[in-house]
Order: sequence, then structure tokens, then C-alpha cells
Amino acid sequence: MKILAITEQREGKWNPVSFETVVAAQQIAATQTGSCVTAAVIGKDVRGLADELATNQVAEVLLVEHDLLERYTPDGFAIALRQAIAQSQPDLVLLPHTYQVRDYAPKLAASLGKGMIADCVGYRADKEGIVFVRQMFQGKTAADVSFQGAPPWFVSFQAGAFRGDQVTRGTAPAPITTIKIDLKQEQIRTSPLELFREAKQAVDLTQAPILVAVGRGIKAPENIPLAAKLAKLMGGELAASRPICDEGWLPMDRQIGSSGQTVAPKLYLALGISGAIQHVVGMKGSRTIVAINKDQNAPIFEVADYGIVGDIFELIPALTEALEKK
Repeated sequence: MKILAITEQREGKWNPVSFETVVAAQQIAATQTGSCVTAAVIGKDVRGLADELATNQVAEVLLVEHDLLERYTPDGFAIALRQAIAQSQPDLVLLPHTYQVRDYAPKLAASLGKGMIADCVGYRADKEGIVFVRQMFQGKTAADVSFQGAPPWFVSFQAGAFRGDQVTRGTAPAPITTIKIDLKQEQIRTSPLELFREAKQAVDLTQAPILVAVGRGIKAPENIPLAAKLAKLMGGELAASRPICDEGWLPMDRQIGSSGQTVAPKLYLALGISGAIQHVVGMKGSRTIVAINKDQNAPIFEVADYGIVGDIFELIPALTEALEKK
């Protein structure tokens, strides 16, 4: 099986979930005898990124460059990647489930007459082939989905489904193949405007290396500044479970879970969060999870690497005081 991992960059900077996609490709390839992984980077003047991508354990890196790919358009990306796929002939195409991928990937798959399984959280290999797992009903259940028909097959993985830091490095740089793209201005039916910027109060929690999240245990909105101060001292961002955002104590862009953001930070500190499945599906990919809860039977302890049974109103001030002394 030949697996193609399509990465994502913007203005010459990686979207970190790109490496999660490479990890997914490497792990799937390890379950399939004779498989190999190819990685692709698309844009303009992205040779440096291709060189960086080539340091990973991949058989080949595809450099998909064109002047008209400098700024993202669904037409441009779909046309260019269709040509790259035609030349590389992969069986399985993996992508990160980002806003950009959600925009162009269905168009790309449909242009080849193929289906797509989107927003997967995992996979398993069996004698019938590869089965992909995606959540349904806000994480209450999971569906096993497999492809019918001939490849290529298209799959996107949810952020946090794999850990980007587990990418396997190569012993030598992989060869880089430049894909010649035939793309004309009249084929692009949209004109990109300025890049969308989140409002000042909004935050992309997926990019934060440290998250301090609060749940019902915080009790009242006037107690949230305690956690906010701790998050600032730790160099992290403040997050929350759904009830906190539903009450309006924190804005919705701070919500973690199936109906909020999916994150995979280096450290996730859960304060007074019980651990409902809807929340856990949004943070279980974190590298290290530390949970503090008075209830020793709280479900959050089932996914925590470190669990502390205690009162957050005693431990938050203690942690804050210790950090302030540094």
C-alpha cells in the first residue's frame, strides 16, 4: 500500500497537525506489509519546508509548487493535488481535519469519483483491510467505516488523534520530487481576500502547548480568575468544559470537547472537571494529563497520567504561590 500524507502550511509556517498526519501514515504503513509513505507539501516557495519534511521517515516528498498556490483557494489546491495524486498513484490519501481541508478535500475526492471518510479519531487493521473510526452523536458512540471500490481513498484525521511528537525521523533525507503543475488563472473561480484573523478575544487552543481547564468544580464565575492567573504563570491558556461556557462564564472559544475544540497540548491541567465523554474526546490526545478533583471516582482519572484527589481551592493557590517564587 502506498500512503500519501498531505501536509498544511500557511505563509511558510507549518500547521502542527501536519506532523500528526505523517505519524498516522507511518503507523498505518507499519501494519501493512510492503507499504511506504509519501508526504506532500503544497504552496509557493516551500522548498525549505519540503527539506524539513524530508528529514522524517518517508520514502519520498512531493513538492507541489506554483505561483497560483501562494494563497489558498479550493480550486487551486484541488486541481494541483489531483495532478500530484495522478503522478504518485497512492492507495490512501491522509489529511489533517482542518478548516482548509474541510473546504477543498471533498471537492478533490469528488473530482476523482472517490469517497472520503472525514474527521476520524483512529483506525485498526484487520484481515479485511483498514477500518477507520469516527465519532457520532457528539462522541457518545463510534462508527467503524471502511472503503468500497478502488483506490485512492481519502481520510482526514481529527486534531489530537495522533501525537505529532511521535513522528519517526529518517536515517537520511528522503528524495524530493517536484510535481509539475498545470494551473491557469481562469481555473480559479475565487479571489482570496486578506487572511481571516480571529477576533482579539478569540483564541486557537489547538496551538497552545499548555492548557489549564476548569469545570463545574470552579463553582462560580468569580473564581475563574484564580485559574486564569495560574494559566498565565504556567505560560498556558485558559480552557473550560462545556457547562462553564454554556453558563457564559467563559466565551465559547474556550470550550474543549466534542462540541468545542479538540486539543493535544504538551500539558493539560484539568481543574474540577468530572470527565464526561464529550469533554474527554476533545483532550485525550494530550501528551500529559494532570487532573485535580475531590471525587476519587471521577471519570477524568481514567485518562489522566497524574491524578490528585483534593480541593482545587487549596491546590490552585498553592501552585500559584510556588510558581510566583520562581
